[in-house]
Amino acid sequence: MLATGTDLVEEILALKRERNAVILAHNYQVGEIQDLADYVGDSLGLSYHAAETDADVIVFCGVHFMGETAKIVNPTKKVIIPDMNAGCSLSDSCPPEKLEAFLKAHPEKNYYVAAYINCSAGVKALADVICTSGNAQRIVERIPEDRNILFVPDQNLGAWVMEKTGRKMDLWQGNCYVHVEFTHKSIADIRARYPHAEIVAHPECTYAVRMLADEVCSTEKMVTYCKNSPAKEFIIVTESGMLHRLEREVPDKIFIPGPTELCACNDCRYMKLNTLEKLRDCLETLSPEIEIEESVRAKAALSVNRMLEWSR
Repeated sequence: MLATGTDLVEEILALKRERNAVILAHNYQVGEIQDLADYVGDSLGLSYHAAETDADVIVFCGVHFMGETAKIVNPTKKVIIPDMNAGCSLSDSCPPEKLEAFLKAHPEKNYYVAAYINCSAGVKALADVICTSGNAQRIVERIPEDRNILFVPDQNLGAWVMEKTGRKMDLWQGNCYVHVEFTHKSIADIRARYPHAEIVAHPECTYAVRMLADEVCSTEKMVTYCKNSPAKEFIIVTESGMLHRLEREVPDKIFIPGPTELCACNDCRYMKLNTLEKLRDCLETLSPEIEIEESVRAKAALSVNRMLEWSR
């Protein structure tokens, strides 16, 4: 059920039809946006839908790098986002010029660069392959064994992939500010309050948090895991928007937001910049629009398409 004014929702849906637009929303978006999106999912699922859509306009309700990814695989389509200020601390931790300088300073390493999708188009253009939290293990296992791997920009996801694959990698020292706010103490405390609940954590969390989890997985796999687990209660250690999707798709179970030491849940200030009003406005004006220099987009498309091929 849409938890907002009917008139605004009707206006958005009418504009969507008029523009021949598709609305894609990340799992961390507010519930009202998730409820009217054509597709809600994680970065991998959203990448596939962006690549396969026949719509003229892609409205990406997420953060800036996600809109860029849609534009990378759809150079002839108009890609718009509700708020151009919806950035990402993880993406910001790895500026393309800094990565380029690092690679030039270490030619002897002959790095194969695996970039988490939470990065800018400029970083994707420098990477050999992209990955998401949902396919990172599979992607890294496909990288030639005789190459040194540089994993950017998330050190926590990279460390988790090393644990899962046994592949040694050099890790860029970046992180997601939301996920590192979860601590061993805050999650141990919530487990003590709900001793029968299973802990499901995102791999962007620190090792101290991951070691407490019953399952570490991407947001998309959280849905499958919670559906199939015999447990009735789950502590979800990721951005709070994920609980809306879980409650909608697994209504017979109880979901408890993982707390930080300062708050009972954890919102991403960037994801929450998008609102229904901004969604309506961007459909009306077809702006703000994602634009990428073609030389950068073409290089980035090579690494994104390699991910899509290796993930099938």
